[in-house]
Amino acid sequence: MQFRHEQLPNGLDVIAEVSEAAHSASLGFFVKTGARDETDAVSGVSHFLEHMVFKGTDQLSAEEINLRFDAMGASANAFTSEEDTVYYAAVLPEKQHEAVELLAAMMRPALRAEDFDTEKQVILEEIRMYDDQPPFGADDRCRAAYFGQHPLSRSVLGTVESITALPVEAMRDYHQRRYAPGNLVLAASGAVDFSALVASAQRLCGHWEPQPLTDRKAGVPAPLATATVDLITRQQAALEYAVRMSAGPAEDDDERFAAKLVAVVLGDDSGSRLYWDLIDSGLAEHAACHHHDFLDAGVFVTQLSCEADDTTALLERIVGIYTEATSGLDTAEVDQARNKLLSRVVLAGERPRQRLFSVGLEWSHLGRYRSVADDLATLDGLSRDDLHRVLTRWPLTETAATVLAGPLDAAATTG
Repeated sequence: MQFRHEQLPNGLDVIAEVSEAAHSASLGFFVKTGARDETDAVSGVSHFLEHMVFKGTDQLSAEEINLRFDAMGASANAFTSEEDTVYYAAVLPEKQHEAVELLAAMMRPALRAEDFDTEKQVILEEIRMYDDQPPFGADDRCRAAYFGQHPLSRSVLGTVESITALPVEAMRDYHQRRYAPGNLVLAASGAVDFSALVASAQRLCGHWEPQPLTDRKAGVPAPLATATVDLITRQQAALEYAVRMSAGPAEDDDERFAAKLVAVVLGDDSGSRLYWDLIDSGLAEHAACHHHDFLDAGVFVTQLSCEADDTTALLERIVGIYTEATSGLDTAEVDQARNKLLSRVVLAGERPRQRLFSVGLEWSHLGRYRSVADDLATLDGLSRDDLHRVLTRWPLTETAATVLAGPLDAAATTG
């Protein structure tokens, strides 16, 4: 693996992890924008804009974009998160320039009013579907309760109210500011011709006008992080769904790697403490723990689905499992969890598209490159003491926001 980086005069970063052993190339534009970069007035605009990018440019219709991806045999898609919007394609190496050309054109969409009005109805339906399906919006409600005034509290989808009121002019202004070259990264992985990639970027993107950049973390308040319990009643639900969030290390904290190992020990989907205690025993349908890290905050997320009448007792049981973990983790379970993560890193490292996401997001957020070997060495170097330090510094037993969604009502939870 060889890492390459160049920056165009207008501020666009071009990076690649080049592998001579790869037989495909994955490429994408990583836009440093997501729900955290919005205001309440335009909540959901990042995700809405992602949809609009596929509606066409001044020269290409939506159908032509799809046909061109199909013609080159590309596997192409996009996603929006709290902090990123990513457009990507996996192609044969000889289609590298075609893929970059099409993706670059899409970064300057037409944003036609008629497309905007049509797609708005699609977004509104997506929001309603999200609220009508398990866990019935509990994730967003819990995030809002946990983060408070921090911008990570915003929903990626936005709300029915914010999307309904959003004018096309606000989206156009947002696009101009957030899709500026200094706020984008063109990343590639696999069988990449880096010199040709830079030449393509210069020709296709070199004329993009730079815009003033802002510090995404400047003036951001700390997460609220108060212990709250909220309830979403859905009488038609067969199970009760619980989402619980507590503090964890942020992306720029070295302990984020140990936190992810802690989450595998405690709440992986097989062989973890939650699995053996709640799933294998048949007490719950699902129980898991994950660690998510963001630019300036991190969170442990616990998920539970079970019979409604068992919810309170099982949540208490989970806290008891977390309490027991603070007394010490077994060497065997730590080694087992480590082996799981090592395997996942290696397997992902063999797939150019997975490496594209790892390399692109690491560079977009922290301006640095981490190889597969770096990740393996970090995981190999973690000790039980490192995990115990995480459990002491970020206790999963304290200051959590919890949202329950399902047939339980207020009387059942208080009575």
